[in-house]
Formats: sequence, C-alpha cells, structure tokens
Amino acid sequence: MGRLSGRFIAVTGAAQGIGRAIAEDFRAEGADLFLIDLDGGLLATAVAELQASPGGQIYSAQADIADPARVAAVFADLVAQSGQSPDGLVNNAGVNVFHKPLETSDSEWRRAFAINLEGAWSCARAVLPGMIARNHGVILNIASTHAFTIIPETFPYPVVKHALLGLTKSLALEYAGQGIRVNALAPGYVATQKVLDWWAGHADPAAARAETMALHPQGRIATPAEIARAAVFMISDECPFMTATCLTVDGGLSVRQHA
Repeated sequence: MGRLSGRFIAVTGAAQGIGRAIAEDFRAEGADLFLIDLDGGLLATAVAELQASPGGQIYSAQADIADPARVAAVFADLVAQSGQSPDGLVNNAGVNVFHKPLETSDSEWRRAFAINLEGAWSCARAVLPGMIARNHGVILNIASTHAFTIIPETFPYPVVKHALLGLTKSLALEYAGQGIRVNALAPGYVATQKVLDWWAGHADPAAARAETMALHPQGRIATPAEIARAAVFMISDECPFMTATCLTVDGGLSVRQHA
C-alpha cells in the first residue's frame, strides 16, 4: 500500500518539471491521477511514459487554466468519464513573468494573474464541491519563495505569488470545518527546464550557474524530485492538522541574509 493509495488527485502543469515529478511520485505512491497541461504533445508523452509502469488510472486533459470555462469543462468531463471528482488537487501550473514595474505591459500583468492566480482558483472551484460532499479533500498550491521575498525586476511575479498565499489561507479557513485542508509549498530555485534555459540565455552560462549555486547554503539547487517528495507529504493524510500554511523547500536560501 502506497502513501496515496485510494486517492484521486489532479495535477496541473503535469507534463514537465515539478509537475511531472509530482505525477511520478504520486503514481508510485498509489494514487489515481488527472493530469492537466497546456502542451498536449508533452502531456501525451508524459502519460504514455507514466503508464509504462504499474499503477492506477490516469486521466488527462489539454487545457489552458487561464480559461475558466475550459477548466470547468475538463473537470466536468472527468466526472463523466470516471464517475468521481478528485479528492486532491495540486495547482502547479504557472508562468514566469519578470519585468521592471514600469516596463510591465497591461497584457503581461493580466497574463501573470490569469495563469498563476486565477487558474489556481478555477481549478479549486471545480474540485471543492466534490470535496465538500465527501467531507475530505486536500488542495496544495505550488507557490514560490517569491511569495515572501522580493527579487528586483521580477515584477509582477512576486505580487501574484503573495496573492496565491492569500488564496491558500482564505480557502483553508473557509473550508476547514468541512474536512478540507489547503496549503502551499514554496520551492526556491529548482533544476527545471526553465532554469536551464535561463542560465543558457546568459553570455556566460557557466558563470550564471555558479552564481546561482553560490546563493545557496548547500551549494546547489533542488531537483524536481525533491519538491515532489514534499508534495507527497502535504497531499497525504500524514499531516492532518496542517492547513493554511506554507512549507518552504529552498535549501535555506530565503533565510540567508548574504551570499
């Protein structure tokens, strides 16, 4: 029996990076999965590779979580297909929107909020009725150390991630009496393709990588698998009294005053 046996969990942004690692760990721990991603091709590949190993049911849907109507439709289709709604949700999908404040266009401001905040709410709104009906459910929002620290010229990303913590706490208190826990998980730097591409975009990628590593007390950044292990704990029933909180997994980065 895995730590998530008998659970049915939706994961957004599940085709690569942290989301893919979470899907792999959840499947290994016995969960049935509903995987959502904007990139249908990458999602199909991820599902095929996950199904190559033993495990439970995997449902999937290509969807832009910035479209509330599409989110509602794919969750409705899921219930029609499976006969049940998820009792767990990981809001992992997100996009980096980094600018100087006065150089941020209206469209970039809206894009940051539509995906990173409104998309999380649309998915939560889709699963909450089923969770309330069964008097049990867990929502985990993947936040960031940007939710409580500020890096200049990354606007409005930290604004949105601060708001995501507000959403987490608000939903947690609203539904705590109905058996539902809502928490956030805040990674720091993680070795995803986005970070690799960011290093590659520098004139000296090796120097950029070394500079990032030097910021961290352990001299390295997290792997997606390390974030996934924390997600297993938080979405499981191993922490039944944990709600309205944020677990930071950043190797000590956010408490270090100077590199």
